[in-house]
Amino acid sequence: MITAEALMKRYGNKVAVDGISFTVEPGQVTGFLGPNGAGKSTTMRMIVGLDKPNSGRVEVNGRQYRGHRAPLQEVGVLLDARAAHSGRTAYKHLLAIAATHGIGATRVHEVIQMAGLDSVARKRVGGFSLGMRQRLGIATALLGDPATIILDEPVNGLDPEGIRWVRTLMRDLAAEGRTVLLSSHLMSEMAQTADRLIVVGRGKILADDSITNVISRATRSVTRVRTRDTQRLVDTIAGTEVVASVMPDGAVEIQGMTAEEVALAASASGVVLYEVASVSGSLEEAYLALTAGEVEYRSLAAAGTGAHR
Repeated sequence: MITAEALMKRYGNKVAVDGISFTVEPGQVTGFLGPNGAGKSTTMRMIVGLDKPNSGRVEVNGRQYRGHRAPLQEVGVLLDARAAHSGRTAYKHLLAIAATHGIGATRVHEVIQMAGLDSVARKRVGGFSLGMRQRLGIATALLGDPATIILDEPVNGLDPEGIRWVRTLMRDLAAEGRTVLLSSHLMSEMAQTADRLIVVGRGKILADDSITNVISRATRSVTRVRTRDTQRLVDTIAGTEVVASVMPDGAVEIQGMTAEEVALAASASGVVLYEVASVSGSLEEAYLALTAGEVEYRSLAAAGTGAHR
């Protein structure tokens, strides 16, 4: 378990993390989302003692990170896939880290196999692609068989098979009762992996809830229908809490009624529907809505750049 209380970090006059409190529970994958500069990496660095908070505290498994006698066996962390010494082989890198905690070579071989590094274990890390470095970083995080795993952008550089491996691994680790904190900018991947989300912006928490609740609160759900009697349908369902909008493609999007309610109302009025579907918001839509005013680095829209073709 990870517990943060009123955690704050400043760099000069800049507040990177602004008094945030949260808990990351075991048995589920918690996604950690936010724009660049939101304070995610700083928060993760404070969790594992690489940065010291100006105020507040954060504990992992009941203690501050520096208070654990064997931290590698408590917390497995990947913050930078480039951290491995480029002149060492993958095997020697893992073996050297294992030696600091009295972990034997058998476990080194286990994590090499688990991460799919068998064929490159004796090759120098300097020749690795980003994806292979990510696999090595994850293998390093798992070396001590920790109860808590923290991974920052672990799927960067991975191919589809590697991304699916990370997704399955995170789900399996959580199912074993471990605490999993995962940061990623890939919304589609986070939607398939995370149970819970913590969304931050400019150092503050914008949302902390189940992924279902975060999406439902930040987006709108509509019932989308098609009929050849559009106006009659709109007149039938019109009400103070119902909004019906005719879309450019001819479909009608209805807020305030479920698909079943729309179908029943249409049937009672003799309106034939040849398409009816419930359409929910996506995680990407929810994320963009939550962080709309919190983006520190904003690109110009393509249409407004005035660029020549």
